[in-house]
Amino acid sequence: MSEPLRVAHVMGKMIGGGVESVVMNYYRHIDRSRVQFDLLVDEDSTLVPREEVESLGGRIIKVPPYQNLSRYMRALECLFNKERWSIVHSHINGLSCFSLYAAKRTGVPIRIAHSHSTSGRGEYAKNLLKAILRTQANRYPTHRLACSIYAGEWLFGKNAEFEVLRNAIELGEFAFDSEVRSKVRTELDIAKDQLVIGHVGRFTAQKNHRFLIDIFREVCRLRPDAVLLLVGSGELRHFVESLLIQYDLLNNVRFLGQRNDVNLLYQAFDAFVLPSLYEGLGLVGIEAQATGLSCFFSDLITREVDVTGEARFLPIDDVNTWSYVLAQVAVGQRYKVDIESFVDYDINRAAEKLANYYENLYAGVIT
Repeated sequence: MSEPLRVAHVMGKMIGGGVESVVMNYYRHIDRSRVQFDLLVDEDSTLVPREEVESLGGRIIKVPPYQNLSRYMRALECLFNKERWSIVHSHINGLSCFSLYAAKRTGVPIRIAHSHSTSGRGEYAKNLLKAILRTQANRYPTHRLACSIYAGEWLFGKNAEFEVLRNAIELGEFAFDSEVRSKVRTELDIAKDQLVIGHVGRFTAQKNHRFLIDIFREVCRLRPDAVLLLVGSGELRHFVESLLIQYDLLNNVRFLGQRNDVNLLYQAFDAFVLPSLYEGLGLVGIEAQATGLSCFFSDLITREVDVTGEARFLPIDDVNTWSYVLAQVAVGQRYKVDIESFVDYDINRAAEKLANYYENLYAGVIT
């Protein structure tokens, strides 16, 4: 093949979430002389890495938001007719039925649905919509991928055929470094003996920040100088700030915003928490374990995220259990990381696997 195989990735809204990190990480590490990415993003996206994508040889193509379904579908069909991609890879979970329907109508031969998430408690309207869309999940894809067995079975069904493509990372970037830890904690004005609890995730209902703040409130009763680092952005940030003011905890919390140096911030943590209502897998959990951190997950998250065998899964409705366990964490404690445990999460191996996957699918179509 003289030119690289171009794959259209349907991204939905790029707002700094985990799915975007996964796709961009694969794009950075894939052999771009063999495979190139074009990213189809909603026009109301807020964090679009246009410069980086274009520097790598790809394109950002904006389409109407999927909330305006008729405009969205017309735009996709026009694009698919014009560009003639052989592969369309959709990352928008249940909503992929729309993008892949448009791809099928325009004759795209390889249509990949990729499950990155599931559903959880509380989001009643959202979960109803997901339940309806799941009934269409297998109608239009020719192939199926998932970030975990749990995510694949949730979207496609337990008897459906799909392959697992892990949310892989650059393992070397997350190796523990005591000098980096000291530097980051100094920059954040955190003393050597202060307990630091860290969370990485958007301020959305899924990530369960209200419960996290309730946990931290109790931790501070036991460890008054404890610090909570919150990495991310999102619509519920102001609500979280108001809650911390109400609890008189604002001085114990650092809002670090959307960051591209999360690998360094993990070094400052003593414990990583992810009390989400649901996750397809939880990329940040893999990253945190790669630094040797004590990791605590909600019991609603798939056990597949536990790569090291050291992760703890705690009840989502029990503040006291979480706070007691977190208050016992020793400052500076790290587990020894066995790199072999992360073999499926090595981005270099995983990117090669993805390149081969695309090329094999393409070869099957043109022969």
